[in-house]
Amino acid sequence: MLIPCPIRWSGPIPCQGDTVNGTIAPVASRKKKLQFARRMDRLQLSGIRKIFELAAKLKDPVNLSLGQPDFEVPIEIQDAAIRAIRSGKNGYTVTEGIPELRERLAEELRRRAGFTEGKILITSGVAGAIFLAMGVLVEKGDEVVVPDPYFGMYWNAIRFFGGVPKLLDTYPDFRIKPEKLDRAITPKTKLILFNNPVNPTGMAYRKEEVAAIAEVARRRGVLILSDEIYASYSYDFPHESMRLSSPDCLLVGGFGKAYAITGWRLGFAAGPAEVIDKMTLLQQCSFVSAPSFTQYAGVAALDVKVSEFRADYRRKRDMVYEELKGRYVIEKPQGAFYFFPKCPGGLKDTEFVRRAIDRGLLIVPGSACSKKSTHFRLSYAVPDPVLERGVDLLRKLAKDV
Repeated sequence: MLIPCPIRWSGPIPCQGDTVNGTIAPVASRKKKLQFARRMDRLQLSGIRKIFELAAKLKDPVNLSLGQPDFEVPIEIQDAAIRAIRSGKNGYTVTEGIPELRERLAEELRRRAGFTEGKILITSGVAGAIFLAMGVLVEKGDEVVVPDPYFGMYWNAIRFFGGVPKLLDTYPDFRIKPEKLDRAITPKTKLILFNNPVNPTGMAYRKEEVAAIAEVARRRGVLILSDEIYASYSYDFPHESMRLSSPDCLLVGGFGKAYAITGWRLGFAAGPAEVIDKMTLLQQCSFVSAPSFTQYAGVAALDVKVSEFRADYRRKRDMVYEELKGRYVIEKPQGAFYFFPKCPGGLKDTEFVRRAIDRGLLIVPGSACSKKSTHFRLSYAVPDPVLERGVDLLRKLAKDV
């Protein structure tokens, strides 16, 4: 069959690769529209990432949007990373992570989380651990109970694998009530996603609260995935790991928030051997392994005390609370480094955030991490001069509403 061609040839249109008088012949083709996998339609662009992109476009913004420490990486950790790089530890590691780090981490988790049985997998950040966990545990139609407000990645990880986020309303005090949790569980429930301390609210759970949540999960036969990335930042009482009340839970954590190495992507999962084995297999087929030099730096990090950083963030928390409590409906956080105030004057979060941006202040709309649009998130993990400017702008915004 001859195909019409805008270029004049003296015969039939030649096949691809044929030549006419020494010249490669053009090939008539129709470009087929690329069809993306339908699972991509389930994902939502992170509201926090949107703010991050906006920050890059503004001149000298007051940025209280990002949740990453503002202090310098401790020199011991820097030195360990440099030694690893210069000594040639730059290739792949074993998928489960270098033995030195897993052994040291096991000791640490035994001390603070009662970890005596199970396995440990070193992952590419806590996000990597959560993604792997959802990949091996969640199938289409499975429900995952997620306290609302929540870290935005939870929603996307669940949805990507066909799961259904079952949001558990924790407003107005942002604490999980065992009776409400019990009612949220159905025959389709596969997981309960627990975060302590909580991003974005800064809430932290006491021993008795953790035990009550664990008891509901045990009685209903549902596995808990406990995200404890902010375990180093509990201000008013010691951090209580879910592992102490639920020995068969899947615990995930990491090094980025504690040691200001968020970009180094170093996390872990610790839990039942059968779950960790499946996650290891999936990591082998995806991430391969966590970054090599960061694993060696992680060994050194476990000897670094964070009490000085924790004390500084507690001071910042107290300052922000005292300055804003009379102008905003606000809960005092016990951990992490976030506040989650209610927007003043009944404003929707997007409108309030727009007004803040107009004044050069970057904060996160609450709907980026909640089904409600009544609150906003601010991070106080910033230098004091930036925080003081941000608080001053927030006070003026509340006054002008």
